[in-house]
Order: sequence, then C-alpha cells, then structure tokens
Amino acid sequence: MSSNIDKIFIARLIGLDVFDPLGDRLGRLRDVVVLMRGSSRYGRSSQRPLVVGLVVEVLGKKRVFVPMTRVTSIDAEKIISTGLVNLRRFEQRGAETLAVGEVFDRTVVLRDGSGSATVEDMAMERKRNTGDWLITQLFVRRTGTGGGLMRRRNETLIIDWEDAGDPSAAGHQPATQWVASHEEQQPADLADELHDMSAKRMLEIAHELQDDRLADVLEELPEEDQVYILTNMEPDRAATVLEEMEPDDAADLLNELPDAQAEGLLALMQPEDAEDVRRLLEYEEGTAGSLMTPVPIILPPEATVAEALAHIRQEELSPAVAAAVIVSRPPLETPTGKYLGMVHTQKLLRYPPPEAVGNLIDRSLEPVSDLASLQDVARELATYDLTIIPVVNDHDRVVGAITIDDVLDALLPDDWRTADDGTPIRKVGKRYE
Repeated sequence: MSSNIDKIFIARLIGLDVFDPLGDRLGRLRDVVVLMRGSSRYGRSSQRPLVVGLVVEVLGKKRVFVPMTRVTSIDAEKIISTGLVNLRRFEQRGAETLAVGEVFDRTVVLRDGSGSATVEDMAMERKRNTGDWLITQLFVRRTGTGGGLMRRRNETLIIDWEDAGDPSAAGHQPATQWVASHEEQQPADLADELHDMSAKRMLEIAHELQDDRLADVLEELPEEDQVYILTNMEPDRAATVLEEMEPDDAADLLNELPDAQAEGLLALMQPEDAEDVRRLLEYEEGTAGSLMTPVPIILPPEATVAEALAHIRQEELSPAVAAAVIVSRPPLETPTGKYLGMVHTQKLLRYPPPEAVGNLIDRSLEPVSDLASLQDVARELATYDLTIIPVVNDHDRVVGAITIDDVLDALLPDDWRTADDGTPIRKVGKRYE
C-alpha cells in the first residue's frame, strides 16, 4: 500500500471520496471496520485492534465493504482502492466493530487512575513491515474529575490504546457525536443505518435524536423497529414523538401495539393530535380511510391563489401533499363542509395571485370514498396520473387525502425497506434482547 501518511485519525477520513486507480469515484467513506482481538483479565486489550476494512456508501445509498487489502492509498483528501469492490450490502460479522457507529462516544476508564473519558476519535497507524493498519491511539475528553486538582472535566488528551479500558466493552454509549455527524442525512438514509445496528445502539441513537427528527426516522423504519424503539421510551416522550409523526403513520404504529398500551399513549398526546389518529384507527385496515392523511391543504372557494401558494410553501409538507389544494365549504377541519373539488399546484402557478381558487377547480376528478379499497385508490391515482387524491365520507365531506407514497407503502412487500435487489440483508426476525 502506498500512502502519504502512516498515521491518521479516523474522524478526518469520514466523508472522504473513495476512488479507483483511474480516478473514477466509487463512493464516500462512512465508517471504518476494526477487529477487536481480545482483552486481558484486567480489561486491557491484549492486542491493538486491526483495521480490516472500510464501509463505503456507493450509488443508491448502498453501503458496501472494502477490505483494507484493496486500499492502495490513504491521505487527508481521498482514498484510493483497486476498484474491485463487491457490491453486496455490508453486514457485520463476529468481532467486527464500527469505529464511528460503535466506539465513538463511548466512555472508557483511564488506567492511570485519573478517571473516565469519552472517546471522540481513534488513530489508525500502518505497520511498515506488514502494511497492516492498527488502532494505536484514542482522542478522548474527560467526563469527570479525578486524580488530583490538575485533572479537569472536558480536558482533551491523546492516549495510547493500552492506556484505557476496551471501549467496545463499555456499557451505555451516548450518541452525541454520531448524531452530529449525520445531521444532514435524509431520514430514510438514517433509518437504513439504524436498522443495521444492534438493538442497544439503535436505542442510544433514538434517545439522542430530537423529537421531530426521530419522528421522521421512525416513519421510514420497518414496523418491528418502530415498535421496539417506541416501547422502550418513556411514555411521555413516546407520545410527543407520535404527535410529531404524520397521523396515518402514527395510527399504523399504534395498530401494532396492544390496545391498552396504544390507548395509554393516545391519552398522553395533545387532544387535537390524538383525535386525528383515533379517527384513522376507526377504519378497517386496507381501506382509503386507514391510509389517508387527515390534514391535507383545504381551502374555501374564495381563498386566493396567493393564499394557496403560501400554504403550499410550508416546509413541513411533503411534496405529494403540496401537489394540490382541496376546496370545500367551511368548516375546513376534517370532516369539512361539502367537497367542491381540487386545484393542482401547477395550475395555481399559471394564474395571478388575486384569482379565487374556486374558479380554478378541476371538476373532472372525482374523490374516493373513505371505504374504498387500496386497489381502487391505486387505480384512480394511476388512471389520472395523480400524486394525491381527496377522500370523502358518505356525506361528501372531506375526511382526508391519500398520496402516492401512502399507496406505495401499502402495496410494496412488508420487508421492502430491508430488501436490496432481492437479496436479504439480514436474517429474518431481528431479535431484541
């Protein structure tokens, strides 16, 4: 292996591009895989961990394993491999440990008796005689005082690997640094990473995420993971996270819980949010009512184009919900007054701001019944090339709307989030212990 450096701290590598020898980009480095090689009876590692490979995010957000034997160069700006990359999804095996995902943020006991510290970085160093990369040092921050007045909380220092207890054997691992390094990641990608983690680490990260961020991530996780995270939270926080979720997603999640537990969480939610979810829970599974969102954009006919576009610009709206506004008679909260029609966003953009939306209604499109089947809803969306369609009750009042993503979620196999090119990425039946 040729390299401009023989030692580098791992945090500096995360996010670097990985190239093949011809200069074509393979992907981006997301983590480093190390092999823990046993510890002594006193908790000291008998051998320094061996760096066995890199986790690289390639096209399609897939994470693959690149062995260190195929890495030809590492420096502070890029990583070069042979280009011979197996595109099978990365799975941890045996004693393999993720540096960023499982070691950073762990608390270790310093062997000089000066207290404990949190791991913030790890140095990997190449042995000149073998070319192997080993973990040799830790960059840590003190978490408490100890060993005299000169030892200060939050002091940072670099220590040899042997000078701390094995970080992989520590108990609770905060996720502050991990969450900070993933703050720009899309919820679906974050959910994908969480699903591949141990149950313990999944909960640690969920604990660190802000309520609204966690709600977005939960919506992208398989039901099994959703239930595990929610049921391992304090009830008050679980109720708050449910409030942040889309009502239809919250209802789907509560449907997976025992009735008493679901009712207990509903009682802790804000009444308005709980009411929306309760209404969805009344519908039989597989009907339009069970799939819809009860809070689409609904306006009276006298509302102007300017007002409609102002509603559409709300940041929290999904693109599918923002694709159209529904027009009805007051009241505008679901169930509304009489349904009048729908106006597509594209049409709103073609008319002056003062124009009333009641003049722009597309009356050729019929809403679907709240009791319509999933197949009927899918057929309507496909026939008229829609991304959203209103849902009305038998009194022609708007009770919600169904978006294309709601239908896709229902039509795709239950394990679509965990399948990749038809190849299972983990054993069926993830266990939580």
